[in-house]
Amino acid sequence: MSSKFPPLLFLSALAFGPAGAQKAPAAKAVGPAKPAMAAYSAAGKTARVFATVQGSSQRLAAGSDLRFAPAAQPLETQVCVFVDPGHSFQTMLGIGGALTDASAETFAKLPKPQQQEFLKAYYSPTGGIGYTLGRTSIHSSDFSSASYTYVAEKDEALKTFSVQHDEQFRIPFIKQVMAAAGGQLTLFVSPWSPPGWMKTNGEMLHGGKLLPQYRQAWANYYVKFIKAYEQQGIPVWGLTVQNEPMATQKWESCVFSGEEERDFIKGYLGPTLAKGGLGGKKLIAWDHNRDLLFQRASTVLSDPEAAKYVWGIGYHWYETWTGSSMLFDNEKRVHEAFPNTNLLFTEGCKEDFDLAKVDDWKLGEKYGNSMINDFNAGTVGWTDWNVLLDETGGPNHVGNFCFAPVIADTKAGKLIYTSAYYYIGHFSKFIRPGAKRISAAANRDALQTTAYRNPDGSVAVVVMNQTDKPQDFQLWMRGQGAKTTAAAHSIMTLVVN
Repeated sequence: MSSKFPPLLFLSALAFGPAGAQKAPAAKAVGPAKPAMAAYSAAGKTARVFATVQGSSQRLAAGSDLRFAPAAQPLETQVCVFVDPGHSFQTMLGIGGALTDASAETFAKLPKPQQQEFLKAYYSPTGGIGYTLGRTSIHSSDFSSASYTYVAEKDEALKTFSVQHDEQFRIPFIKQVMAAAGGQLTLFVSPWSPPGWMKTNGEMLHGGKLLPQYRQAWANYYVKFIKAYEQQGIPVWGLTVQNEPMATQKWESCVFSGEEERDFIKGYLGPTLAKGGLGGKKLIAWDHNRDLLFQRASTVLSDPEAAKYVWGIGYHWYETWTGSSMLFDNEKRVHEAFPNTNLLFTEGCKEDFDLAKVDDWKLGEKYGNSMINDFNAGTVGWTDWNVLLDETGGPNHVGNFCFAPVIADTKAGKLIYTSAYYYIGHFSKFIRPGAKRISAAANRDALQTTAYRNPDGSVAVVVMNQTDKPQDFQLWMRGQGAKTTAAAHSIMTLVVN
């Protein structure tokens, strides 16, 4: 795919978009649906069509414009996607990916032209797919070349705290990403483990728990990290309490029960952020899979003293390791029970990297299926895992190699764009920060859809067809219709101005 479809070459698709990066909106609590928008009519309007289709050269490719015409009550035999901009829901925070040590180290190995290509491909809203959201780790994760922390052993007072380690690769990388995104990036940070000496098992790897006597020192550590990064010129928007707090992994990990996370938030982390002048940072609990999402949200948010510090509940998509399908209904249950708390997708990727499978179309379809369902369940932002990995699916210090939407062949000095990159782009390029999700529904299960109304008034409708057959359908908006076709194994975004 890399030689056929580099993002800099499909200008017909990527010339569309708002000029310049938009600043992420101030985070607002998500409330019940309100018909707050002005009356909308598609009469006289056109829809610009952008499609990515398996077995073709179409990658975010512009097609023929559609013109709306009066459309009567559809028959049951007519396939439709119904969109009603009169009903609005959550506000889009942003879409993006994680800026890990692995991504930064891989980026540094690329020739300068490919570095610039990468930055434009991801972060330009006109020449790329317009990422605006990012995540990075508080010291090392599995996607680092080795384990490390920012303090000396047993330095409970954190007098030796320094992020000098990150100055070689990660900090310069994030600064270049910020510049490519127009100077604005909504960045949140996550720890994988406290330093080993703060834990019951004495090491950063293999789970273990935070020792009670170090709870305050660990809370202070978050404050030290955020302030150090901001002194480096990297604003931090928010933070999660702990990456995957119910997983004992062979890499950096630390276990918190729901009660332990609740008590750490209300007794230590929340007050320490506030005391350190960081009370405005958005605090995100859970940061693990959808399977236990409701239980963790209920445990933390049912305590007012903990809930007052929590902006949102973060989640991953790896519940499928149990043999389950993706549990989108659990997001809906959290949104129903706690409508004023935000849902944020904080991590997802395809595991078990195999370079021979970078052209697998299912990579993109997995992303499309998750994003449509996550947004329809009330999610306000979506964060992929590593934005860039090398030809081994790393670097990773414990052999946990994974796919990224863009793979760097560091030996050949080129970028490989998987289908996931284009599928994500059908959302991130056309649904901008500040957009409001609006009502959208299909009358056939062959078509999956979600829709948003952007701050500039444009409506972006995403339609995905995972079946082996093309599907003709009518985009129907309040008595106006426009006919088109969703090709087999395709995703399309229809932009109505």
